[in-house]
Amino acid sequence: MNRRHHQLIKAVQGEVLISVDKPLGVTLKARGGGIPGVCIDRVAGNGAKAGLKSGDVVMYHSSFFGDELWPADQLGFSRSAINACPNTVDFIVVRGPGEKEFDVKRLPKRPAPPKFGRKMSAAQAERASHICVDCGFVYALPTPFADQDKEYSCPQCSAPRSRFAKYDPETGRAVGGGLSTPLVTTAATVVGLAGIAYYVAQIL
Repeated sequence: MNRRHHQLIKAVQGEVLISVDKPLGVTLKARGGGIPGVCIDRVAGNGAKAGLKSGDVVMYHSSFFGDELWPADQLGFSRSAINACPNTVDFIVVRGPGEKEFDVKRLPKRPAPPKFGRKMSAAQAERASHICVDCGFVYALPTPFADQDKEYSCPQCSAPRSRFAKYDPETGRAVGGGLSTPLVTTAATVVGLAGIAYYVAQIL
C-alpha cells in the first residue's frame, strides 16, 4: 500500500477526531455498497466512552506506531495497523453528508495530533510506574515496565531503559525525589516486538 507524503487537505464536513485507549472495544467492517473504506460495525467499552458510534465512517486511524494518521482505505490493513498501534488509537470519523465528500483512496496521510502534555486517563494513571529522569515521560503502558526488552528506550527523548526511575503518582516525582513532572504522558509510544505481540492479542 502506497503511503503518501503529508499534504494540506480541506477538512470534510462532520469530521471528528476521537482518541481511544486500548482495549478499544471496536469492531470494524468494510463500508460496502461498492464504496471503498472502513466503518464502525460495533462499539462498546472504551470506544463507546470516547464517543465512537456504530455506523461512523472511518476517514483516518493511527499508524502502526501512532506517529501518523493513515487513510482507512482497506479493512485488513486498517485492522493490522490499529492492532499494532500502542496504547491509544486516534480515529478521524465522518458523520452525516460529509461521508460522501471524500475518496479515501485519494487521501494523503496526516501527522498525528499532538499528545505531549495531555493528562493521563484514569487507567493510565493507575498503570503509571516509571518516569524518564531525562525528559519526564511517564511510562503507563499495559505491558509492565519490567517486561520491556532491555533495548527499550524512551519514546520521547530516546534515553535508555537505565534512565527510568520508579514513579510516585502521589508526588509526580521519581521515588526518592529527583525530577518533578505534572501527571502527563505521551500516549503515542513506541514498543518492542514483545509489546506488539501483546497488543495484537487485544480485540479491536
